[in-house]
Amino acid sequence: MPVPEITLLPSSAAEDAALVATVTELVNSVYARAEEGLWAGPLERTTTTEVAGLVAAGEIVVARLDGRVVGCVRVRRLADDTGEFGMLAASAQVRGAGLGRALVRFAEERARTAGHRRMQLELLVPRRGTHPMKEFLAGWYQRLGYRVVRTSTLEAAFPRLAGRSAVPCEFLIYHKDLAPA
Repeated sequence: MPVPEITLLPSSAAEDAALVATVTELVNSVYARAEEGLWAGPLERTTTTEVAGLVAAGEIVVARLDGRVVGCVRVRRLADDTGEFGMLAASAQVRGAGLGRALVRFAEERARTAGHRRMQLELLVPRRGTHPMKEFLAGWYQRLGYRVVRTSTLEAAFPRLAGRSAVPCEFLIYHKDLAPA
């Protein structure tokens, strides 16, 4: 696979309706697959309004191949010493080629440059039993150096989604210490 170009979108890109729609669709399609069976009915992970707001806030990073968006991640300051990434998505056409790892590396370097000593991520998982994609992601995050530091309920983290789950779910909160590069 050619090397993707990974960049933080400028705030002005929030006005690019086609780009915002592309990022929104990418996130929603990836999360629909990754969370299949966890929700009672279809559930969009995000909206164009939300993504435009995140772009305007300087929180959306995209990966492009030949000018086409093939991946994205949200990066933000969570606390003085902690950054967070989420909404990590890679197009099915490039999955397994290291794009997710490259996006996480980019997010970690941004957090490190901003003076953060740790990075956080959240993973939605079923409270009981297993889910193949969630098991894969948990192992992948651990291989990247992330460790579960606590658990939060879906009700506490996202009350508006609490009644939408098909099975009881919780969030695993992961941290990784960001040593200087």
